[in-house]
This record gives sequence, structure tokens and C-alpha cells, in this order.
Amino acid sequence: MQKTPLTRRSLGPRSAGFKPAEPKPAAGPKKKSCRVCRTAFTGSPLQVVCGVPCAIEYGQAITAKQKAKAKGAERAADRKKREELKTRSEWMKEAQAAFNAYVRERDRDLPCICCGRTNTRDYLTGSAWDAGHYRSTGSAPHLRFNEDNVHRQLVHCNRHGAGRAVDYRIGLIARIGLARVEALEADNVPRKYTIEDLKRIRDEYRARLKKLKEEA
Repeated sequence: MQKTPLTRRSLGPRSAGFKPAEPKPAAGPKKKSCRVCRTAFTGSPLQVVCGVPCAIEYGQAITAKQKAKAKGAERAADRKKREELKTRSEWMKEAQAAFNAYVRERDRDLPCICCGRTNTRDYLTGSAWDAGHYRSTGSAPHLRFNEDNVHRQLVHCNRHGAGRAVDYRIGLIARIGLARVEALEADNVPRKYTIEDLKRIRDEYRARLKKLKEEA
């Protein structure tokens, strides 16, 4: 059998017109925006401002922010300390004030539960409206936060209307029904409010008042 001789190809010049790729120039430092004046600049990796004037302004801003944060933390600590020193009586007042404010806002479009009159004017010494209890906090303290037991009432009827309990009952029956009024009258189960209970009541009714005002 006849063998075919191997032919070696010569590694001659590449095809005409071919040019090798030129090396890319090295990329320079990446520019970034100054945090103060927003000017583009080139600097070290940790540098955030373009120059001395901006560095001074940036430093002052950081210092002011740190001082404000420290002051806020100090106020929060003072507030917490004051709350820890409050007595149960003080917590009761805050909880009752929050509850009463909610009741007045809840009934803002309703007439006085006792006399049926509507008076939108404020007295010279304050609001014309109270949150009046059907069964008073003195005789039925366990119902002080019962929403059926408390309704918006003219100051005159609440504070100077001795003997208006019958009128209140008539208005209450018309508003919530006889069954719920009789349930209030029959409820004599004592309730002991702890400081934690009063904190929760205060915060809950403050939040509910805020929501009512936002929806108004």
C-alpha cells in the first residue's frame, strides 16, 4: 500500500488586513458625588466630600445629628423615669382624660344625652361639653371606662344639673335601648384597675381618638 507523504503547512503571515486588538487603557479612579454639594469628584475610597469646605460642613451636620439623637434619647429616658414615678392615682387621671376625650369626639354630632340640646359654642372658661357618666365614678367606679355608661353632656347638665338622672336615663334608653341600660344598672361587679391596665386604657383611647379625628 502506497503511503501519502505528510505535507507541513508553513506558519506564514496572517491574512491581510488583520490587526491585533489594542490593549484597553487602564480605567482611572471612579468619580463619585460629594455628599454636601453633589459635585462629581475623584478621591480615595473612603472620601465622601470633595474638599475642605464641604468636609467642614459635613462634619458639622454629623455632629448636629449626633447631638439631636443624644437629646432625643435623654428626653426618652426622662419621660420613662417620670412615668416610673407616677402614682396609680396619676395614671387613673390620665386614663380617664383619654377616655373622656374619646367619648366627646365619638358623640361630637349628637345632642346632650341629658337635655337633648346642641350647643357648639365654647364657654369662656373652656369647653361646653363634658363626658358625663350615667352611673357616677363615685357610686360605680367599676363603670368609669364603660362606653355605654358615658356620653357627651353639656357642662351645665353634668356639673350643675342635680336631679337630672331621670332625664339622662330617658336619653340613654333612646340612644342604646332599654336592655343595655338595665344591664348597666345591674352591673355591680367590682373591677380593680392596675397601673398596667390604666396605661393600656390611656394608650388605647388616645389612639382611638386620633383615628376618629383623622376620619372626621
